[in-house]
Amino acid sequence: MTTRDAVSLGAFTFECGESIPELEVAYESYGEFDGENAVLACHALTGSAHVARRPDAGDETAGQARAWWGDVVGPGKAIDTTEYYVVCANVPGSCYGTTGPASENPETGEPYGTDFPPVTVGDWTRAQRKLLDELGVGRLHAVVGGSVGAMNVLDWLRRYPDDVERAASVAGAARLDAQCLGLDAIARRAITSDPDWNGGHYYGGPEPEAGLARARQIGHLMYLSKASMDRKFGRRSAGRDATREDPPDPAAAFFPYREVESYLDYQAESFTDRFDANSYLYLTRAMDDFDLSAGYESDADALAAFDGELLCLSFTGDWHFTVAQSDALADACREAGVSVAHHVVDSDHGHDAFLVEPEKVGPPLSALLAEGLAGRAITDVRDPDDEFAPVHTSLFSD
Repeated sequence: MTTRDAVSLGAFTFECGESIPELEVAYESYGEFDGENAVLACHALTGSAHVARRPDAGDETAGQARAWWGDVVGPGKAIDTTEYYVVCANVPGSCYGTTGPASENPETGEPYGTDFPPVTVGDWTRAQRKLLDELGVGRLHAVVGGSVGAMNVLDWLRRYPDDVERAASVAGAARLDAQCLGLDAIARRAITSDPDWNGGHYYGGPEPEAGLARARQIGHLMYLSKASMDRKFGRRSAGRDATREDPPDPAAAFFPYREVESYLDYQAESFTDRFDANSYLYLTRAMDDFDLSAGYESDADALAAFDGELLCLSFTGDWHFTVAQSDALADACREAGVSVAHHVVDSDHGHDAFLVEPEKVGPPLSALLAEGLAGRAITDVRDPDDEFAPVHTSLFSD
């Protein structure tokens, strides 16, 4: 059983203190709820509620062309929707069905634009809690998420510690480092310096596609590793049939149009067709702002009330959310007395590994949901004496 719907949560006050008269949250659910089997999946920065493939709707939902975790969530998959009731909600500030800058302000009849209130990860968590209340879900069997979705998971543990039994932070961190903050700032500047941005009130006119395209290209470089880029592109020319996105400067004709440039141009073009520039501004700021220890003495103090189990997954080639950051998170859990395990995956795919290597992500998640941390589907590739015992080896066979 699958559901795609939107629920009005009525008036909503954001953590910044500003309110809107109605917050509508788009969500998808999969499986049957038995009172104890609910799993909340938290999407990454530009993801949607479309976490798993829907047999009744093909593989296109809410403008996102494919299910972002379709090889991890579904019948017979790691997060098995024949066993678990899986809910994924699009976050406030996005443009995939939940109220955001592109939504109509009922008080003016025009899109909010940058009059929309500033959004935080905490606002996402509070909206999800209200949605689950509407769906009749109290305590969660698990909450899982990747990238900024993992930050969303951590916010659940500090904000609603009694509502979660098990959790998984996949390619996550307690906060961004300065390098990532700087790159996000440049990406936002690319949007706001586009002459078509118009202070965020561009709806009905030319949109800041060039600025959003540059922002997306910066993001893609953050998600890939040096090794994966060398393997995919090297220094190869894109070939005589490839054309540049924009007319080149006079000198450009002398130099090759490389495969890596062609790839980034393609990603930028496809992204501007489906995403809103203001939403990109809002969501990256929410990610940048998140700090697990905000309002607490430390990360350990923020997690101290959580009495469930946390699985941290990190990837050796990820320089965006690093192994060291997951190590630090696990250490904070141990200091707080929280049951934790850190599963380190050997991968050269970069940050995107949590999306493109389901065969490595799925087994530890499956074991966590089924058995908790006692499932032993955890390992540290840096320790030669720690062997990974996969579970459900046929998880990803069709």
